[in-house]
Amino acid sequence: VIKVVSGTLIAKSSNRLWPAWAKSLLEGCRSQSSWQKAASCRRPCGGWTRGSPTAGSPSAETGPIWPGRCCSEMTGLQPFTHLLQTQDPRRWVRPHWPLQEAWAAQSGLVFLTGYIRTGSVLLAQTQDRLISLKRINARLNVIGIPSEIISPKKVAELHPLLNVHDLVGAMHVPEDAVVSSADVALALASAASQNGVQIYDRTSVLHVMVKKGQVTGVETDKGQIECQYFVNCAGQWAYELGLSNEEPVSIPLHACEHFYLLTRPLETPLQSNTPTIVDADGRIYIRNWQGGILSGGFEKNPKPIFTEGKNQLEIQNLQEDWDHFEPLLSSLLRRMPDLETLEILKLVNCPETFTPDMRCIMGESPAVQGYFVLAGMNSAGLSFGGGAGRYLAEWMVHGYPSENIWELDLKRFGALQSSRTFLRHRVMEVMPLLYDLKVPRWDFQTGRQLRTSPLYDRLDAQGARWMEKHGFERPKYFVPPDKDLLALEQSKTFYKPDWFDIVESEVKCCKEAVCVIDMSSFTKFEITSTGDQALEILQYLFSNDLDVPVGHIVHTGMLNQGGGYENDCSIARLSKRSFFMISPTDQQVHCWAWLKKHMPEDSNLLLEDVTWKYTALNLIGPRAVDVLSELSYAPMTPDHFPSLFCKEMSVGYANGIRVMSMTHTGEPGFMLYIPIEYALHVYNEVMSVGQKYGIRNAGYYALRSLRIEKFFAFWGQDLNTLTTPLECGRESRVKLEKGMDFIGRDALLQQKQNGVYKRLTMFILDDHDTDLDLWPWWGEPIYRNGQYAGKTTSSAYSYTLERHVCLGFVHNFSEDTGEEQVVTADFINRGEYEIDIAGHRFQAKAKLYPVTSLFTHKRRKDDVELSDLHGK
Repeated sequence: VIKVVSGTLIAKSSNRLWPAWAKSLLEGCRSQSSWQKAASCRRPCGGWTRGSPTAGSPSAETGPIWPGRCCSEMTGLQPFTHLLQTQDPRRWVRPHWPLQEAWAAQSGLVFLTGYIRTGSVLLAQTQDRLISLKRINARLNVIGIPSEIISPKKVAELHPLLNVHDLVGAMHVPEDAVVSSADVALALASAASQNGVQIYDRTSVLHVMVKKGQVTGVETDKGQIECQYFVNCAGQWAYELGLSNEEPVSIPLHACEHFYLLTRPLETPLQSNTPTIVDADGRIYIRNWQGGILSGGFEKNPKPIFTEGKNQLEIQNLQEDWDHFEPLLSSLLRRMPDLETLEILKLVNCPETFTPDMRCIMGESPAVQGYFVLAGMNSAGLSFGGGAGRYLAEWMVHGYPSENIWELDLKRFGALQSSRTFLRHRVMEVMPLLYDLKVPRWDFQTGRQLRTSPLYDRLDAQGARWMEKHGFERPKYFVPPDKDLLALEQSKTFYKPDWFDIVESEVKCCKEAVCVIDMSSFTKFEITSTGDQALEILQYLFSNDLDVPVGHIVHTGMLNQGGGYENDCSIARLSKRSFFMISPTDQQVHCWAWLKKHMPEDSNLLLEDVTWKYTALNLIGPRAVDVLSELSYAPMTPDHFPSLFCKEMSVGYANGIRVMSMTHTGEPGFMLYIPIEYALHVYNEVMSVGQKYGIRNAGYYALRSLRIEKFFAFWGQDLNTLTTPLECGRESRVKLEKGMDFIGRDALLQQKQNGVYKRLTMFILDDHDTDLDLWPWWGEPIYRNGQYAGKTTSSAYSYTLERHVCLGFVHNFSEDTGEEQVVTADFINRGEYEIDIAGHRFQAKAKLYPVTSLFTHKRRKDDVELSDLHGK
């Protein structure tokens, strides 16, 4: 039984989807209240709303459905590419348009939704914007969305009223459309009612009842409802509703005022199929509205609202502010000069909610089982509602969505992102970013210095330039004293970046001497027990064998039932009953929730998050052994301290330093996990002793270059919940015969027997000019023998190979049906490959093993042959 109250879904069971996309679009049509989620189940349902079914975010009658926006770099919403496509990455799913046909097929009923295919035109005033559109166009084409790069002259033909004199090009997406949001909401509500859903208006949720970490019911102003599942889709109220629970759920979003104007019809009214215009450089969008114009935008100086929590009781328009809207109005008149004499009907000001990273929030709460969230659509609910609802429905029914949507998962955030001050400042940056040009490796500027290493000030004084990950400041690279810092900070490009030489010197030092990288942001857990409980549960949760001698380190991962990576980590066995786990920075909440979900409630078993207790220094390079030997008065050579070994040692005056012989790069060196009170002392000692060995600081850009040229895949970039160890060449990290079952084992056994349908591959660009050509960054289409075969997941310039190196998954799509087929090593090796960078294809060599390893293997083979020759 499903009921919905005040924009929330309440369910006693969720074992069937009614249509998979039904609850989707309504989140967009009425994003501030989602009783509509009940439409996803055929079982008897009931729904209650704070207002009326169509009283969502006030918008004009028609709302846009933009397939082109789903992976647009302009909007920062690339992850939604996955939300609206099928299992075949080359095809686009149109699950909700035209809705009339879908409803008729599903329910035998026909509802009008005002669907009109208009197409859209995304304008470029600069060459950088045009490059961004070309990158988007390359991605859209391979997933089956018709689009093309067009000239300003063609733009004028598509929309004669536009001034095109300042344009350098544009992208045309002919299948974009508009619908009537009110009609869609009513259509979905009517269809849901036909399938047994009960909808009750004007009923408020007071709080969600929780017992032992599980949803048990909901308290409303009309009584209690028992339930097992609850979905918070309350839009601008989602934050407050989350905090009202007996066990609060953090949902980081914040509302801003959003402005758009409506005009009376033109003298010659615009046709209903007039293309929608997105002028991101002018920060505006323009579309037809009843023969006139609807135009709004995302200004540079947005106005956040309701920070103090005094929210509206029901969605209402806010006060007009013509002074605030004036820059957008000026931009509109520059783009359409003929509008100067047109009568403006009204200026609409309504609240819209935004998230800290411009991506929507969905998924199950890490704190309360059965508590799901779908909110924070960043003014794109109608465009992305179909996919978002589909995957949330799958999540509730099956326990997981059918596509990787980690970048939308609620668990990507922690409590640290829920400060109202942080959210207020961040959304003032996020809203303009929707239309800002974002070149690769850009960083948020607000909400910074929230989590820092004890070495932050010291590294900052030495020229560290910073990036942020999960609120933690991490050094990108270190600017030498002779560099122009201001010019470097302002340099933004799709081509060779100005930090190229800086990172090259850091990489060279890692190869020839010794470097120090502060990697304190990594997630760190300790699992201990009084008996064998820790080992037993970890053996069940992890694919590798952790029953190793004390002091050994194991690279492994936590898998789900499908064999995909929920986590990729390294675990050191500190003692017989104690383990130290190191995971990616942004895995802190997700990994904790996964462990707590599967660990038994046993007072003899302890899980502790010790991320804040340790500063982590990565000593990389052949002279790291000399630095550490001198500081510890202990031999650190491989004979005395073998690879993947861990030992507590004294470094300088400090005791209890966990020293590990690994670097996450494939280069020689050590990781030092230092109790924070000793961090500054140990760092100073390392830098002092290391001077004679050529030591210097380095950052994550150097680390990225080193790890990619060694073919090291990282979780969140190359690996995700749908990637198995067998698909990325990590068979050695799986022990299928370790003597006990583990999560995902059955799936891996089946995959081992049947073969894999994708394979992580290294690509080395052949005919690419590093100085003149556009660089690959991530997400570039991969072509095999002229046919689309996948996309890149990460890339970096290899200073060792003097080539660009990309990592990406190769698929084997049937030319006849498009279905995926088994991928073998022979299939990889027999192909001719190209990487598409903004529409230009570059030849690439595919490798299943690191090139340096191949060189080493060849060198050893040559040495053996030479030795045999001398022996003869």
